[in-house]
Amino acid sequence: MTPETILKEKFGYDTFRDGQKKVIDQILHHQNVLAIMPTGGGKSLCYQIPAMLFPGLTLVISPLIALMKDQVDALNENGIPATFINSSLTTTEMNQRFQLAKNHQIKLLYIAPERLDSSYFFEQLASLDIALVAVDEAHCISQWGHDFRPSYLRLTDTLEQLPSQPVTVALTATATPKVAADIQKRLHIEHEVKTDFSRANLSFQVVKDQSSDQFLLDYLHANSTEAGIIYASTRKEVERLCKLLAKHKESVTMYHGGMAEEARRQNQEDFLYDRKRIMVATNAFGMGIDKSNVRFVIHAQVPGSLEAYYQEAGRAGRDGLPSDAILIFKLHDVQIQHFFIDQSEMADADKRREYEKLQEMTQYANTQQCLQQYILNYFGEDGPSCGRCSNCLDERDSQDITVEAQKVLSCVKRMHENFGKVLIAQVLAGSRNQRIKQFHFEELSTYGLLREKSQKQLTELIDFLTASAYLQASNGQYPVLSLTSRGIRVLQGQEQVFRKMATPVKTNILEDSALFTKLRLLRRDLAEAQGVPPFVIFSDKTLRGMCELMPTTLSEMAEVKGVGEQKLHKYGPQFIEVIKNEQGALA
Repeated sequence: MTPETILKEKFGYDTFRDGQKKVIDQILHHQNVLAIMPTGGGKSLCYQIPAMLFPGLTLVISPLIALMKDQVDALNENGIPATFINSSLTTTEMNQRFQLAKNHQIKLLYIAPERLDSSYFFEQLASLDIALVAVDEAHCISQWGHDFRPSYLRLTDTLEQLPSQPVTVALTATATPKVAADIQKRLHIEHEVKTDFSRANLSFQVVKDQSSDQFLLDYLHANSTEAGIIYASTRKEVERLCKLLAKHKESVTMYHGGMAEEARRQNQEDFLYDRKRIMVATNAFGMGIDKSNVRFVIHAQVPGSLEAYYQEAGRAGRDGLPSDAILIFKLHDVQIQHFFIDQSEMADADKRREYEKLQEMTQYANTQQCLQQYILNYFGEDGPSCGRCSNCLDERDSQDITVEAQKVLSCVKRMHENFGKVLIAQVLAGSRNQRIKQFHFEELSTYGLLREKSQKQLTELIDFLTASAYLQASNGQYPVLSLTSRGIRVLQGQEQVFRKMATPVKTNILEDSALFTKLRLLRRDLAEAQGVPPFVIFSDKTLRGMCELMPTTLSEMAEVKGVGEQKLHKYGPQFIEVIKNEQGALA
Protein backbone atom coordinates (compact mmCIF):
# COMPACT_ATOMS: atom_id res chain seq x y z
CA MET A 1 0.00 0.00 0.00
CA THR A 2 1.29 3.51 -0.86
CA PRO A 3 0.72 6.85 0.90
CA GLU A 4 -1.37 7.92 -2.11
CA THR A 5 -3.62 4.85 -1.77
CA ILE A 6 -4.26 5.54 1.93
CA LEU A 7 -4.90 9.23 1.19
CA LYS A 8 -7.65 8.31 -1.28
CA GLU A 9 -9.19 5.26 0.40
CA LYS A 10 -9.15 6.47 4.02
CA PHE A 11 -9.37 10.26 3.70
CA GLY A 12 -11.02 10.76 0.30
CA TYR A 13 -8.39 13.05 -1.29
CA ASP A 14 -6.65 12.58 -4.65
CA THR A 15 -3.54 14.70 -4.04
CA PHE A 16 -1.38 15.80 -1.12
CA ARG A 17 -1.19 19.40 0.04
CA ASP A 18 2.03 21.35 -0.13
CA GLY A 19 4.72 19.77 2.08
CA GLN A 20 2.73 16.72 3.24
CA LYS A 21 4.36 14.19 0.90
CA LYS A 22 7.85 15.48 1.69
CA VAL A 23 7.31 15.02 5.46
CA ILE A 24 5.80 11.55 4.94
CA ASP A 25 8.69 10.44 2.72
CA GLN A 26 11.27 11.55 5.31
CA ILE A 27 9.41 9.70 8.09
CA LEU A 28 9.18 6.55 5.95
CA HIS A 29 12.97 6.81 5.40
CA HIS A 30 13.40 6.86 9.21
CA GLN A 31 14.52 10.51 9.35
CA ASN A 32 13.50 12.82 12.19
CA VAL A 33 11.69 15.87 10.79
CA LEU A 34 10.13 19.17 11.91
CA ALA A 35 6.97 20.13 9.98
CA ILE A 36 5.97 23.81 10.13
CA MET A 37 2.62 24.33 8.42
CA PRO A 38 -0.11 26.89 9.04
CA THR A 39 -3.26 25.86 10.92
CA GLY A 40 -5.44 23.94 8.48
CA GLY A 41 -2.40 22.92 6.42
CA GLY A 42 -2.97 19.21 7.07
CA LYS A 43 -0.26 18.43 9.64
CA SER A 44 -2.16 15.44 11.10
CA LEU A 45 -1.98 13.45 7.84
CA CYS A 46 1.82 13.75 7.97
CA TYR A 47 1.93 11.19 10.80
CA GLN A 48 -1.43 9.44 10.37
CA ILE A 49 -0.49 8.03 6.95
CA PRO A 50 2.97 6.72 8.03
CA ALA A 51 1.19 5.20 11.06
CA MET A 52 -0.77 3.01 8.63
CA LEU A 53 2.41 1.96 6.81
CA PHE A 54 4.71 1.27 9.78
CA PRO A 55 4.34 -2.20 11.37
CA GLY A 56 4.48 -0.80 14.92
CA LEU A 57 2.51 1.77 16.92
CA THR A 58 2.49 5.55 16.43
CA LEU A 59 2.55 7.53 19.69
CA VAL A 60 1.05 11.03 19.40
CA ILE A 61 1.94 13.52 22.14
CA SER A 62 -0.80 16.14 22.24
CA PRO A 63 -1.45 18.86 24.85
CA LEU A 64 -5.24 18.83 25.10
CA ILE A 65 -7.85 16.19 25.86
CA ALA A 66 -10.39 17.71 23.43
CA LEU A 67 -7.96 17.39 20.53
CA MET A 68 -7.30 13.72 21.32
CA LYS A 69 -10.97 12.80 21.40
CA ASP A 70 -11.80 14.65 18.17
CA GLN A 71 -8.88 13.18 16.26
CA VAL A 72 -9.53 9.65 17.55
CA ASP A 73 -13.23 9.98 16.62
CA ALA A 74 -12.26 11.18 13.12
CA LEU A 75 -9.73 8.35 12.62
CA ASN A 76 -12.18 5.69 13.76
CA GLU A 77 -14.80 7.14 11.40
CA ASN A 78 -12.29 6.62 8.58
CA GLY A 79 -11.67 3.01 9.59
CA ILE A 80 -8.29 3.67 11.25
CA PRO A 81 -7.97 2.06 14.72
CA ALA A 82 -6.88 4.68 17.27
CA THR A 83 -7.40 5.52 20.94
CA PHE A 84 -6.15 7.87 23.66
CA ILE A 85 -5.01 7.69 27.27
CA ASN A 86 -5.47 10.75 29.47
CA SER A 87 -6.72 11.87 32.88
CA SER A 88 -10.38 11.42 31.88
CA LEU A 89 -9.96 7.61 32.09
CA THR A 90 -9.89 5.26 35.07
CA THR A 91 -6.83 3.06 35.71
CA THR A 92 -8.79 0.03 34.45
CA GLU A 93 -9.65 1.83 31.20
CA MET A 94 -6.03 2.88 30.73
CA ASN A 95 -4.80 -0.69 31.21
CA GLN A 96 -7.39 -1.96 28.72
CA ARG A 97 -6.13 0.51 26.12
CA PHE A 98 -2.50 -0.44 26.76
CA GLN A 99 -3.54 -4.04 26.18
CA LEU A 100 -5.08 -3.08 22.82
CA ALA A 101 -1.76 -1.50 21.86
CA LYS A 102 0.22 -4.57 22.97
CA ASN A 103 -2.10 -6.79 20.91
CA HIS A 104 -1.51 -4.59 17.80
CA GLN A 105 -5.23 -3.75 17.69
CA ILE A 106 -4.62 0.00 17.33
CA LYS A 107 -2.29 1.99 15.08
CA LEU A 108 -2.26 5.34 16.90
CA LEU A 109 -2.17 6.09 20.62
CA TYR A 110 -2.67 9.71 21.78
CA ILE A 111 -1.28 10.84 25.15
CA ALA A 112 -0.66 14.12 27.01
CA PRO A 113 2.99 15.06 27.75
CA GLU A 114 2.32 15.03 31.52
CA ARG A 115 1.68 11.26 31.33
CA LEU A 116 5.38 10.73 30.66
CA ASP A 117 6.24 11.99 34.16
CA SER A 118 4.91 8.72 35.60
CA SER A 119 7.50 5.91 35.80
CA TYR A 120 4.69 3.31 35.65
CA PHE A 121 3.32 4.90 32.49
CA PHE A 122 6.76 4.99 30.87
CA GLU A 123 7.31 1.30 31.70
CA GLN A 124 4.06 0.50 29.90
CA LEU A 125 5.14 2.53 26.87
CA ALA A 126 8.57 0.91 26.85
CA SER A 127 6.90 -2.49 26.46
CA LEU A 128 5.21 -1.38 23.21
CA ASP A 129 6.62 -1.58 19.69
CA ILE A 130 6.60 2.20 19.02
CA ALA A 131 7.73 2.96 15.47
CA LEU A 132 6.92 6.69 15.32
CA VAL A 133 6.49 9.52 17.84
CA ALA A 134 4.57 12.60 16.70
CA VAL A 135 5.03 15.67 18.91
CA ASP A 136 2.07 17.94 18.17
CA GLU A 137 2.05 21.68 19.04
CA ALA A 138 5.85 21.39 19.19
CA HIS A 139 6.36 25.13 19.82
CA CYS A 140 5.39 24.33 23.44
CA ILE A 141 8.87 22.82 23.86
CA SER A 142 10.65 26.16 23.31
CA GLN A 143 11.04 28.87 25.93
CA TRP A 144 11.19 31.32 23.01
CA GLY A 145 7.72 30.25 21.88
CA HIS A 146 4.41 31.87 22.87
CA ASP A 147 3.00 28.87 24.75
CA PHE A 148 5.96 27.25 26.52
CA ARG A 149 5.02 24.23 28.68
CA PRO A 150 7.54 22.75 31.13
CA SER A 151 6.09 19.23 30.65
CA TYR A 152 7.34 19.32 27.04
CA LEU A 153 10.95 19.88 28.17
CA ARG A 154 11.24 16.36 29.56
CA LEU A 155 10.26 14.81 26.22
CA THR A 156 13.82 14.62 24.94
CA ASP A 157 15.08 12.40 27.76
CA THR A 158 11.98 10.22 27.66
CA LEU A 159 12.06 9.60 23.91
CA GLU A 160 15.75 8.69 24.02
CA GLN A 161 14.99 5.96 26.58
CA LEU A 162 12.37 4.17 24.47
CA PRO A 163 13.92 0.81 23.51
CA SER A 164 12.30 0.75 20.05
CA GLN A 165 14.24 3.92 19.00
CA PRO A 166 11.27 5.44 17.13
CA VAL A 167 11.38 8.08 14.39
CA THR A 168 10.36 11.56 15.65
CA VAL A 169 8.19 14.07 13.80
CA ALA A 170 7.52 17.45 15.44
CA LEU A 171 4.63 19.56 14.16
CA THR A 172 3.63 23.19 14.72
CA ALA A 173 1.70 25.97 13.02
CA THR A 174 3.65 28.89 14.50
CA ALA A 175 7.41 29.00 14.81
CA THR A 176 9.76 31.89 14.22
CA PRO A 177 13.23 30.85 12.94
CA LYS A 178 14.51 31.04 16.53
CA VAL A 179 11.76 28.74 17.88
CA ALA A 180 12.23 26.28 14.99
CA ALA A 181 15.97 26.01 15.72
CA ASP A 182 15.21 25.40 19.40
CA ILE A 183 12.74 22.59 18.61
CA GLN A 184 15.24 20.88 16.29
CA LYS A 185 18.03 21.10 18.87
CA ARG A 186 15.92 19.70 21.73
CA LEU A 187 14.44 16.79 19.73
CA HIS A 188 17.59 15.97 17.71
CA ILE A 189 15.93 16.77 14.40
CA GLU A 190 18.05 17.45 11.32
CA HIS A 191 15.37 17.98 8.67
CA GLU A 192 12.77 20.75 8.41
CA VAL A 193 9.82 21.04 6.04
CA LYS A 194 8.30 24.51 6.11
CA THR A 195 5.40 25.40 3.84
CA ASP A 196 4.10 28.82 2.88
CA PHE A 197 2.71 30.45 6.04
CA SER A 198 0.10 32.41 4.11
CA ARG A 199 -3.56 31.39 4.39
CA ALA A 200 -5.14 32.10 1.01
CA ASN A 201 -8.67 31.57 2.35
CA LEU A 202 -8.39 33.98 5.30
CA SER A 203 -9.31 37.64 5.12
CA PHE A 204 -7.39 39.51 7.84
CA GLN A 205 -8.94 42.68 9.21
CA VAL A 206 -8.02 45.26 11.87
CA VAL A 207 -10.88 47.31 13.28
CA LYS A 208 -10.00 50.50 15.17
CA ASP A 209 -11.46 53.75 16.42
CA GLN A 210 -15.09 52.67 16.75
CA SER A 211 -17.51 50.92 19.09
CA SER A 212 -16.29 47.33 19.31
CA ASP A 213 -19.61 46.09 20.73
CA GLN A 214 -21.56 47.59 17.83
CA PHE A 215 -19.12 46.16 15.31
CA LEU A 216 -19.51 42.69 16.86
CA LEU A 217 -23.31 42.86 16.80
CA ASP A 218 -23.36 44.11 13.19
CA TYR A 219 -20.90 41.44 12.08
CA LEU A 220 -22.77 38.58 13.77
CA HIS A 221 -26.04 39.80 12.29
CA ALA A 222 -24.45 39.83 8.81
CA ASN A 223 -23.17 36.24 9.32
CA SER A 224 -26.12 34.84 11.22
CA THR A 225 -25.71 31.18 10.22
CA GLU A 226 -21.95 30.78 10.63
CA ALA A 227 -19.90 29.41 13.54
CA GLY A 228 -17.09 31.45 15.05
CA ILE A 229 -14.85 32.16 18.04
CA ILE A 230 -14.56 35.50 19.85
CA TYR A 231 -11.44 35.83 22.01
CA ALA A 232 -11.06 38.16 24.98
CA SER A 233 -8.09 38.55 27.35
CA THR A 234 -9.92 38.45 30.68
CA ARG A 235 -12.58 36.23 32.25
CA LYS A 236 -14.60 39.33 33.12
CA GLU A 237 -14.71 40.46 29.47
CA VAL A 238 -15.62 36.94 28.29
CA GLU A 239 -18.60 36.94 30.65
CA ARG A 240 -19.65 40.48 29.67
CA LEU A 241 -19.54 39.71 25.94
CA CYS A 242 -21.40 36.44 26.40
CA LYS A 243 -24.21 38.28 28.27
CA LEU A 244 -24.29 41.02 25.62
CA LEU A 245 -24.64 38.55 22.74
CA ALA A 246 -27.20 36.42 24.60
CA LYS A 247 -29.25 39.58 25.23
CA HIS A 248 -29.29 40.12 21.45
CA LYS A 249 -30.59 36.56 20.93
CA GLU A 250 -27.30 35.14 19.59
CA SER A 251 -26.58 31.41 20.00
CA VAL A 252 -23.57 31.83 22.29
CA THR A 253 -21.61 30.04 24.99
CA MET A 254 -18.33 30.74 26.81
CA TYR A 255 -15.11 29.18 28.06
CA HIS A 256 -12.47 30.38 30.54
CA GLY A 257 -10.17 28.95 33.21
CA GLY A 258 -12.30 30.16 36.12
CA MET A 259 -15.26 27.95 35.20
CA ALA A 260 -15.91 24.53 36.66
CA GLU A 261 -14.37 21.77 34.54
CA GLU A 262 -17.75 20.18 33.76
CA ALA A 263 -19.20 23.52 32.60
CA ARG A 264 -16.17 24.11 30.35
CA ARG A 265 -16.49 20.62 28.90
CA GLN A 266 -20.22 21.02 28.24
CA ASN A 267 -19.81 24.45 26.62
CA GLN A 268 -16.94 23.24 24.44
CA GLU A 269 -19.03 20.28 23.34
CA ASP A 270 -22.02 22.52 22.55
CA PHE A 271 -19.78 24.55 20.24
CA LEU A 272 -18.07 21.55 18.62
CA TYR A 273 -21.40 19.81 18.00
CA ASP A 274 -22.97 22.95 16.44
CA ARG A 275 -25.49 23.30 19.27
CA LYS A 276 -24.09 26.81 19.88
CA ARG A 277 -22.65 28.77 16.97
CA ILE A 278 -20.52 31.33 18.87
CA MET A 279 -17.83 30.62 21.46
CA VAL A 280 -16.59 33.55 23.57
CA ALA A 281 -13.37 32.52 25.29
CA THR A 282 -10.00 33.38 26.73
CA ASN A 283 -6.92 31.83 25.12
CA ALA A 284 -7.49 28.83 27.42
CA PHE A 285 -9.78 27.62 24.62
CA GLY A 286 -8.82 26.39 21.21
CA MET A 287 -5.40 24.75 20.99
CA GLY A 288 -5.98 21.57 19.05
CA ILE A 289 -9.67 22.23 18.44
CA ASP A 290 -10.26 20.45 15.13
CA LYS A 291 -13.64 22.04 14.31
CA SER A 292 -13.19 22.67 10.60
CA ASN A 293 -16.23 24.88 9.94
CA VAL A 294 -15.21 27.88 12.09
CA ARG A 295 -15.93 30.70 9.63
CA PHE A 296 -14.60 33.60 11.72
CA VAL A 297 -12.24 34.28 14.61
CA ILE A 298 -12.58 37.72 16.19
CA HIS A 299 -10.15 39.00 18.79
CA ALA A 300 -12.25 41.44 20.82
CA GLN A 301 -9.11 42.27 22.83
CA VAL A 302 -5.46 42.39 21.78
CA PRO A 303 -3.52 39.14 22.40
CA GLY A 304 0.01 39.17 23.83
CA SER A 305 1.98 38.25 20.70
CA LEU A 306 1.72 37.92 16.94
CA GLU A 307 2.50 34.19 17.22
CA ALA A 308 -0.45 33.64 19.57
CA TYR A 309 -2.64 35.81 17.34
CA TYR A 310 -1.79 33.93 14.14
CA GLN A 311 -2.34 30.55 15.75
CA GLU A 312 -5.69 31.59 17.24
CA ALA A 313 -6.80 33.39 14.05
CA GLY A 314 -5.80 30.29 12.09
CA ARG A 315 -8.61 28.32 13.74
CA ALA A 316 -10.90 29.94 11.19
CA GLY A 317 -11.29 28.15 7.87
CA ARG A 318 -9.42 24.95 8.60
CA ASP A 319 -11.38 23.36 5.75
CA GLY A 320 -9.97 25.86 3.24
CA LEU A 321 -13.22 27.78 2.66
CA PRO A 322 -13.24 31.63 2.79
CA SER A 323 -13.19 32.84 6.41
CA ASP A 324 -12.50 35.99 8.43
CA ALA A 325 -9.79 36.76 11.01
CA ILE A 326 -10.55 40.08 12.71
CA LEU A 327 -8.60 42.00 15.36
CA ILE A 328 -10.49 44.73 17.23
CA PHE A 329 -7.70 47.03 18.40
CA LYS A 330 -8.04 49.29 21.42
CA LEU A 331 -5.06 50.76 23.21
CA HIS A 332 -6.65 49.98 26.56
CA ASP A 333 -6.31 46.27 25.74
CA VAL A 334 -2.58 46.72 25.13
CA GLN A 335 -2.37 48.21 28.60
CA ILE A 336 -4.16 45.13 30.02
CA GLN A 337 -1.48 42.92 28.45
CA HIS A 338 1.17 45.24 29.91
CA PHE A 339 -0.41 44.77 33.31
CA PHE A 340 -0.36 40.97 32.91
CA ILE A 341 3.37 41.14 32.19
CA ASP A 342 4.02 43.59 35.06
CA GLN A 343 2.25 41.34 37.56
CA SER A 344 3.85 38.09 36.36
CA GLU A 345 6.68 36.39 38.23
CA MET A 346 8.87 36.20 35.14
CA ALA A 347 12.51 37.19 35.21
CA ASP A 348 13.27 40.70 33.92
CA ALA A 349 14.78 39.33 30.69
CA ASP A 350 11.60 37.32 30.02
CA LYS A 351 9.46 40.38 30.74
CA ARG A 352 11.46 42.41 28.21
CA ARG A 353 10.89 39.67 25.63
CA GLU A 354 7.14 39.74 26.31
CA TYR A 355 7.06 43.56 26.01
CA GLU A 356 8.80 43.26 22.62
CA LYS A 357 6.20 40.73 21.43
CA LEU A 358 3.40 43.06 22.57
CA GLN A 359 5.03 45.93 20.69
CA GLU A 360 5.03 43.78 17.53
CA MET A 361 1.31 43.17 18.05
CA THR A 362 0.69 46.92 18.35
CA GLN A 363 2.69 47.60 15.19
CA TYR A 364 0.67 44.97 13.31
CA ALA A 365 -2.53 46.75 14.32
CA ASN A 366 -1.21 50.08 13.07
CA THR A 367 0.70 49.10 9.93
CA GLN A 368 -0.43 50.30 6.51
CA GLN A 369 1.28 47.25 4.95
CA CYS A 370 -0.69 44.20 3.75
CA LEU A 371 -1.60 42.34 6.97
CA GLN A 372 -0.86 38.85 5.61
CA GLN A 373 2.48 40.12 4.28
CA TYR A 374 3.35 41.67 7.66
CA ILE A 375 2.72 38.31 9.38
CA LEU A 376 4.83 36.46 6.79
CA ASN A 377 7.70 38.91 7.37
CA TYR A 378 7.47 38.30 11.12
CA PHE A 379 7.91 34.57 10.57
CA GLY A 380 10.95 35.13 8.33
CA GLU A 381 9.12 34.82 5.01
CA ASP A 382 8.16 37.11 2.17
CA GLY A 383 5.24 37.18 -0.19
CA PRO A 384 3.07 39.45 -2.33
CA SER A 385 0.22 41.56 -0.99
CA CYS A 386 -2.80 39.32 -0.39
CA GLY A 387 -5.34 41.64 -2.02
CA ARG A 388 -8.07 40.70 0.48
CA CYS A 389 -7.09 42.06 3.93
CA SER A 390 -8.51 45.28 5.38
CA ASN A 391 -5.38 47.23 4.42
CA CYS A 392 -5.34 45.98 0.82
CA LEU A 393 -9.06 46.75 0.44
CA ASP A 394 -9.22 49.95 2.51
CA GLU A 395 -11.34 52.42 0.52
CA ARG A 396 -12.69 54.44 3.45
CA ASP A 397 -12.74 58.21 3.21
CA SER A 398 -10.31 60.13 5.41
CA GLN A 399 -11.44 63.11 7.47
CA ASP A 400 -9.18 66.01 8.37
CA ILE A 401 -9.26 66.12 12.19
CA THR A 402 -6.21 68.36 12.65
CA VAL A 403 -8.07 70.96 14.74
CA GLU A 404 -9.52 68.30 17.08
CA ALA A 405 -6.10 66.68 17.38
CA GLN A 406 -4.48 70.02 18.27
CA LYS A 407 -7.03 70.52 21.06
CA VAL A 408 -6.20 67.09 22.53
CA LEU A 409 -2.44 67.54 22.19
CA SER A 410 -2.62 71.02 23.71
CA CYS A 411 -4.56 69.61 26.68
CA VAL A 412 -1.92 66.90 27.24
CA LYS A 413 0.78 69.61 27.16
CA ARG A 414 -1.07 71.88 29.58
CA MET A 415 -1.49 68.95 31.98
CA HIS A 416 2.34 68.71 31.94
CA GLU A 417 2.29 65.29 30.22
CA ASN A 418 1.75 63.67 33.59
CA PHE A 419 -1.69 62.00 33.35
CA GLY A 420 -3.55 59.18 31.59
CA LYS A 421 -6.19 59.30 28.91
CA VAL A 422 -9.22 59.08 31.25
CA LEU A 423 -8.44 62.32 33.07
CA ILE A 424 -7.42 64.05 29.80
CA ALA A 425 -10.79 63.09 28.27
CA GLN A 426 -12.61 64.37 31.36
CA VAL A 427 -10.87 67.75 31.12
CA LEU A 428 -11.70 68.08 27.40
CA ALA A 429 -15.34 67.07 28.10
CA GLY A 430 -15.65 69.68 30.87
CA SER A 431 -16.25 67.17 33.65
CA ARG A 432 -16.74 68.50 37.20
CA ASN A 433 -15.41 65.48 39.10
CA GLN A 434 -13.29 65.72 42.24
CA ARG A 435 -9.90 65.00 40.65
CA ILE A 436 -10.29 67.87 38.19
CA LYS A 437 -11.08 70.23 41.06
CA GLN A 438 -8.19 68.80 43.07
CA PHE A 439 -5.68 69.73 40.35
CA HIS A 440 -7.55 72.95 39.33
CA PHE A 441 -7.83 71.67 35.76
CA GLU A 442 -11.11 73.54 35.31
CA GLU A 443 -8.90 76.68 35.04
CA LEU A 444 -7.05 75.33 31.96
CA SER A 445 -7.79 76.97 28.59
CA THR A 446 -8.45 73.47 27.18
CA TYR A 447 -11.09 72.67 29.81
CA GLY A 448 -14.38 71.79 28.06
CA LEU A 449 -12.85 72.45 24.62
CA LEU A 450 -14.48 69.30 23.16
CA ARG A 451 -17.60 69.12 25.35
CA GLU A 452 -19.75 68.34 22.28
CA LYS A 453 -18.20 64.85 22.28
CA SER A 454 -18.93 62.07 24.78
CA GLN A 455 -16.17 60.91 27.08
CA LYS A 456 -16.14 57.58 25.21
CA GLN A 457 -15.61 59.36 21.87
CA LEU A 458 -12.80 61.37 23.41
CA THR A 459 -10.98 58.33 24.81
CA GLU A 460 -11.27 56.65 21.37
CA LEU A 461 -9.83 59.81 19.76
CA ILE A 462 -6.95 59.78 22.26
CA ASP A 463 -6.39 56.06 21.50
CA PHE A 464 -6.25 56.88 17.78
CA LEU A 465 -3.67 59.66 18.34
CA THR A 466 -1.59 57.29 20.47
CA ALA A 467 -1.82 54.39 18.01
CA SER A 468 -0.84 56.80 15.21
CA ALA A 469 2.26 57.92 17.18
CA TYR A 470 1.16 61.51 17.95
CA LEU A 471 1.10 60.56 21.63
CA GLN A 472 3.04 57.89 23.47
CA ALA A 473 2.05 55.95 26.58
CA SER A 474 4.47 55.05 29.34
CA ASN A 475 4.86 51.42 30.47
CA GLY A 476 3.35 50.12 33.65
CA GLN A 477 -0.06 49.60 35.12
CA TYR A 478 -1.19 53.25 34.76
CA PRO A 479 0.25 54.63 31.50
CA VAL A 480 0.88 58.37 31.30
CA LEU A 481 0.58 60.18 27.95
CA SER A 482 3.17 62.53 26.47
CA LEU A 483 3.69 64.18 23.07
CA THR A 484 5.93 62.63 20.44
CA SER A 485 7.99 64.67 17.97
CA ARG A 486 5.20 64.02 15.46
CA GLY A 487 2.61 65.34 17.93
CA ILE A 488 4.66 68.49 18.45
CA ARG A 489 4.72 69.08 14.67
CA VAL A 490 0.89 68.86 14.62
CA LEU A 491 0.64 71.28 17.53
CA GLN A 492 2.90 73.72 15.68
CA GLY A 493 0.81 73.48 12.50
CA GLN A 494 3.52 71.68 10.54
CA GLU A 495 1.56 68.44 9.96
CA GLN A 496 -2.08 67.53 9.37
CA VAL A 497 -3.97 64.64 10.97
CA PHE A 498 -6.38 62.46 8.98
CA ARG A 499 -8.64 59.77 10.40
CA LYS A 500 -10.61 57.21 8.44
CA MET A 501 -14.31 56.66 8.97
CA ALA A 502 -15.62 53.65 10.93
CA THR A 503 -15.01 50.25 9.32
CA PRO A 504 -18.14 48.91 7.64
CA VAL A 505 -18.83 45.22 8.21
CA LYS A 506 -17.17 43.23 5.42
CA THR A 507 -17.06 39.48 5.14
CA ASN A 508 -15.14 36.93 3.13
CA ILE A 509 -17.64 34.16 3.90
CA LEU A 510 -19.66 32.33 1.22
CA GLU A 511 -23.47 32.47 1.31
CA ASP A 512 -25.30 29.21 2.07
CA SER A 513 -27.53 27.61 -0.57
CA ALA A 514 -30.78 25.84 0.34
CA LEU A 515 -29.16 22.46 -0.45
CA PHE A 516 -26.09 23.22 1.69
CA THR A 517 -28.38 24.07 4.62
CA LYS A 518 -30.27 20.75 4.20
CA LEU A 519 -27.02 18.74 3.97
CA ARG A 520 -25.77 20.49 7.09
CA LEU A 521 -28.95 19.54 8.97
CA LEU A 522 -28.57 15.89 7.92
CA ARG A 523 -24.93 15.97 9.04
CA ARG A 524 -25.93 17.35 12.44
CA ASP A 525 -28.59 14.64 12.92
CA LEU A 526 -26.09 11.89 12.03
CA ALA A 527 -23.47 13.41 14.34
CA GLU A 528 -25.92 13.63 17.27
CA ALA A 529 -26.90 9.98 16.75
CA GLN A 530 -23.24 8.88 16.74
CA GLY A 531 -22.08 11.18 19.54
CA VAL A 532 -19.40 12.90 17.45
CA PRO A 533 -18.96 16.53 16.27
CA PRO A 534 -20.58 17.22 12.83
CA PHE A 535 -17.25 18.01 11.13
CA VAL A 536 -16.13 14.44 11.91
CA ILE A 537 -18.88 13.19 9.55
CA PHE A 538 -18.01 15.58 6.67
CA SER A 539 -16.40 19.04 6.54
CA ASP A 540 -18.22 22.11 5.18
CA LYS A 541 -15.89 21.95 2.18
CA THR A 542 -17.03 18.39 1.43
CA LEU A 543 -20.69 19.47 1.72
CA ARG A 544 -20.04 22.35 -0.68
CA GLY A 545 -18.37 19.83 -3.02
CA MET A 546 -21.61 17.82 -2.97
CA CYS A 547 -23.57 20.99 -3.83
CA GLU A 548 -21.30 21.59 -6.84
CA LEU A 549 -21.15 18.01 -8.20
CA MET A 550 -24.72 17.02 -7.19
CA PRO A 551 -23.88 13.26 -7.05
CA THR A 552 -26.84 10.88 -7.43
CA THR A 553 -24.90 7.57 -7.36
CA LEU A 554 -22.24 6.19 -5.01
CA SER A 555 -19.63 6.27 -7.80
CA GLU A 556 -20.36 9.97 -8.35
CA MET A 557 -20.29 10.61 -4.57
CA ALA A 558 -16.82 8.97 -4.43
CA GLU A 559 -15.54 11.85 -6.60
CA VAL A 560 -16.33 14.43 -3.91
CA LYS A 561 -13.18 15.47 -2.01
CA GLY A 562 -13.25 14.25 1.58
CA VAL A 563 -15.46 11.18 0.96
CA GLY A 564 -13.36 8.08 1.71
CA GLU A 565 -14.50 4.50 1.18
CA GLN A 566 -15.82 3.90 4.69
CA LYS A 567 -17.85 7.13 4.80
CA LEU A 568 -19.08 6.59 1.23
CA HIS A 569 -20.91 3.39 2.17
CA LYS A 570 -21.84 4.55 5.68
CA TYR A 571 -23.34 7.95 4.80
CA GLY A 572 -23.42 8.25 1.00
CA PRO A 573 -26.98 6.95 0.40
CA GLN A 574 -28.52 9.39 2.92
CA PHE A 575 -26.79 12.44 1.43
CA ILE A 576 -27.65 11.27 -2.10
CA GLU A 577 -31.32 11.08 -1.08
CA VAL A 578 -31.29 14.72 0.08
CA ILE A 579 -29.60 15.78 -3.19
CA LYS A 580 -32.15 13.87 -5.29
CA ASN A 581 -35.04 15.43 -3.37
CA GLU A 582 -33.57 18.90 -3.97
CA GLN A 583 -33.21 18.17 -7.70
CA GLY A 584 -36.83 17.01 -7.78
CA ALA A 585 -37.96 20.21 -6.08
CA LEU A 586 -36.04 22.33 -8.62
CA ALA A 587 -37.31 20.35 -11.65
